[in-house]
Amino acid sequence: MKLGFSAADELFRQECADWLNGQMEGEFKDIRGITSLTDMPERRKEWEQQLAAHKWSCIGWPAKWGGRDATLAQQVIFAEEYARAGVPGRVNHIGIELAGPTILAFGTEEQKARFLPDIAAGKTIFCQGFSEPGAGSDLASVRTKGHLEGPEGAQEWVVNGQKIWTSLAHISDWIFVITRTEEGTVGPKGLSFLMMPIDQPGIEIRGIPQINGDAEFNETFLTDARCPADSLIGQPGEGWKIAMGLLAFERGVSTLGQQMSFRNELDEIIEAAKANGTAHDPLIRQRIAKAEIGLRLMRYGALRMLSQTDHSRIDGAALTYKIQWASWRRGLGELAMDVLGQAGEVNDREAYGWDTLPNLFLYSRADTIYGGTNQIQRNLIAERGLGLPREPRG
Repeated sequence: MKLGFSAADELFRQECADWLNGQMEGEFKDIRGITSLTDMPERRKEWEQQLAAHKWSCIGWPAKWGGRDATLAQQVIFAEEYARAGVPGRVNHIGIELAGPTILAFGTEEQKARFLPDIAAGKTIFCQGFSEPGAGSDLASVRTKGHLEGPEGAQEWVVNGQKIWTSLAHISDWIFVITRTEEGTVGPKGLSFLMMPIDQPGIEIRGIPQINGDAEFNETFLTDARCPADSLIGQPGEGWKIAMGLLAFERGVSTLGQQMSFRNELDEIIEAAKANGTAHDPLIRQRIAKAEIGLRLMRYGALRMLSQTDHSRIDGAALTYKIQWASWRRGLGELAMDVLGQAGEVNDREAYGWDTLPNLFLYSRADTIYGGTNQIQRNLIAERGLGLPREPRG
C-alpha cells in the first residue's frame, strides 16, 4: 500500500492547486465556498465548462474522450486539491464519476462517441434513476417497466414507473434508468440499463423539500417515456451487472476528495470550539480527537482500497467504506451542534439559510440512508463480503 506521493506527483499537486485557487480567486470567486448543490445552477454549469476547457473535467478518462489519462495518484491529488480550494461540489458529478465510467466500461464505441464528449465538455448533465418508493437500498426490487415498440430499425424503449431521490434531476439533461424489461422476472434478473433524455413529455420532475430548506432531490415520474433502442447499455437483462459496476465506480477516487471536504468541516468545528471556549471541555476535546483519528483511518483505508480494487466491481473493502464514512460524518454533525450550542439553533437569515456547521448536521442525518442504508450495508458486508448465509426474504 502506497501512503505517500512521488516528487512528480507533488509537482502535479502544485499545478492543480495553483489553477484551482486562481479560478476561485478570479473569474469564479462568486461560487467559492458554496455548499448547496442547488445554489447558482447556471453559474455552476459554466464552471463545468471551464473545467472542461482546461482539461480538468475528467482527468482520469482517456485523452480521446476529453480526459488526461491521469494516473490513480493524480486523480486522488486533484480530488483532494479541488476540495481544499473550497470549490463547490460538481453539478455533473453523476455524469463524470458514474455515467461516463459506466459507458467507458460497458458501452459500445458508438455510445461512447454519442455521450462522452458532451459529458466531458460540461454540456450534458446526468442524474441517476435507481431508487423507487418501494426499492431504495434494495435495488433488485425495482418495479419500473420498459418494453420495445416500433418497427425493426426504428424501435424505441417505452418506460413506465416512478423514481425517487433523483438528485439534481431538475437541472439535468439525461437520466440513466434501471428498469425491468423482462415480464415476470423478480430480483436482479430481467433488469436493463437505459439512457433517457429528460426533456420529453413522458418525464415529470417534482422537487422534494429537505429539512435544511434545500431541494436537491426529486421524484421522477415516467409515463410512456421514450428513448432509442440503442440507448440500452449492455444487453437486455444485464442491468444488474452494469448497476453493480457503476456502484463500484461510486466508491472510486472521489472518496478522497470527499474526505478533504470532511477535513474542512472538522477544521471549522475545531476553530469554532477554540472561539467559543468549548475546546477547554475535556469531553469535547476527546470527541474532536476521536473524529481526527477516524478521518485519518478513513484516508488510509481509502488509499488501500484504491490501490487494490478492481474498479469494475465492489470488493470487501469497498463494501465497508460507505457505512464507515456515513456513520463518522453523522457523528461529526452531532459534534458540530454540541460545539456551537444554542448559537447553532439560531438563524438570522431568510428561511433556512444556515451556516456551514448547522447545515452539516442537518444534511448528515441522511448520510446513513442514501446510497444504501446502514442496515442494507451490513447485509451486503455479511453476504457478499463474508459469504454468510443470505437473510431470509419474505
